[in-house]
Amino acid sequence: MSAAAGTPVLDVRGLRVSFETGRTRRDVVLGLDLRIEPGQCVAIVGESGSGKSVTARSLLGLAGPDSDVRADLLDIGGVGMLHAGEREWRRRRGDGVGLVLQDALVSLDPLRTIGREIGDALRLHRRMSAAAARIRVLELLTLVGMPDPETAIDRRSGELSGGMRQRALIASAIALDPPLLIADEPTTALDVGVQTRVLALLSEARDRGTGILLISHDLAVVSSVADRVIVLDSGAVVEEGPTLQVITAPRHPTTAALVAAVPTDVPRGRRLSAESTVRVAERGTGTATLQPRPIPSSGAGVPDQGIVLEGRGLTATFSTGGRTVRAADDVSFRLERGTTLGLVGESGSGKTTLARLALALRRPDSGEVLLDGGAWSSLSERERQPLRPRLAAIYQDALGSFDPRWSVGRILRDALGTDGTDAAVGELLDRVHLAPDTARRHPLALSGGQRQRVSIARALAAAPEILVCDEPVSSLDATVQAQVLDLLDELQRDRGLSLLLISHDLGVVRHMSDTVAVMLAGRIVETGPTEQVFTAPVHEYTRALIADAPRLPSAR
Repeated sequence: MSAAAGTPVLDVRGLRVSFETGRTRRDVVLGLDLRIEPGQCVAIVGESGSGKSVTARSLLGLAGPDSDVRADLLDIGGVGMLHAGEREWRRRRGDGVGLVLQDALVSLDPLRTIGREIGDALRLHRRMSAAAARIRVLELLTLVGMPDPETAIDRRSGELSGGMRQRALIASAIALDPPLLIADEPTTALDVGVQTRVLALLSEARDRGTGILLISHDLAVVSSVADRVIVLDSGAVVEEGPTLQVITAPRHPTTAALVAAVPTDVPRGRRLSAESTVRVAERGTGTATLQPRPIPSSGAGVPDQGIVLEGRGLTATFSTGGRTVRAADDVSFRLERGTTLGLVGESGSGKTTLARLALALRRPDSGEVLLDGGAWSSLSERERQPLRPRLAAIYQDALGSFDPRWSVGRILRDALGTDGTDAAVGELLDRVHLAPDTARRHPLALSGGQRQRVSIARALAAAPEILVCDEPVSSLDATVQAQVLDLLDELQRDRGLSLLLISHDLGVVRHMSDTVAVMLAGRIVETGPTEQVFTAPVHEYTRALIADAPRLPSAR
């Protein structure tokens, strides 16, 4: 399906979406107007629950059986789709509209090779032979930068890395060269190198004349590819305009909060979240800005200096697919008491393996981890048990680490052990800025940010000295991420915690860390004070990471 010359690839007026909840209907999109021309990228940004993804699904006829989608106009490539049935929608998807989602593992069929999945669409819509389709699939995989496409074409999604899966999904979305591409959070949780490649692919598609609707909470990502931005808040459009104008001179407090939440270039010790900022309306312009306040300190400070956790010559290997992978290769690190060591690197670089070694959840093949200068990794588990409360961990998937049958109160009482009184649970909740009645709720009933706060509260239950944070905010929306980072910073200042922070997000690492270690292929290739590493990187890989990191266009 191709649009006639001068026809927008998408034209929507007055889009309204609601869902039936029990006996009531909940409005989630409130009269959205959206027009995308060929070769134009329009981004919709907003917090979780603002209506971004519901809008994307509604434009594909995928809002769901409990939805009520209405509009004054809904045209795709000049074809009215407002009253289209499922058969017509199936014909338009793929041929008229391509879709790229955040979770490629779920979007791709785990039982079929990616070559078969992409090729089936070509044979169905273009009547290609199997041989011709295979040649075209190899061309597409090469176009999206798939490593070794001749091998990848015969692999299933579960055999590919996250970045490779996302590239396969983009290849599938652009296979039929649709005039419209909808990308819903296509780079969330990807490391910076893969993220850069994905954004480049979207830019290349736009430059070839494809219209793109980009859904994202990350304004730094949006600024690199979008021509226009629409900001949603509770289903309503609160601001829209050219990307540079919206980001550098936000007029609505919601937009200003999203801009302020981006950690890149924000000095250490300055808050990111709107919870702890002051909104100021500049006279004459009406522009809404956010002035961060310094994070207060309780005065506890750092109890004493010294190395609280140290790794010496750590090596760890594992077998996969008949080959041995060296996940840690003679790695050494030092975490000073009361400070944050940021560990950054691409997927598969060995960051999570190093975290497991630091927590003594895995014994190194060689080398050792020391706790306060004494034995740690070399101890037996029985000998380690009395020392375990000194370390705690926070992971990316908070929900996956909870028993969904347990209430928050029970989760925290279990972590507190014999001290698990209602008062102690309430104190933990208060410490992470959650209401007391949160104790009665279950994890599934909480937002992503609330679940991560419960995860932090559980980690604090044993009064640890060290927190190992493995991608603690990578799956959170920008403003929620900002709140969690502020909370970790506040807890460190108040309690003298030492943090090992693992992240693929260089902005997060730079904002939070005192020192940085850069990992590549199981080795630490550069380490040093944060500002030194970021302003004068020595290793070529570090320089490439910093160059690729998305940034706001003079937002501050």
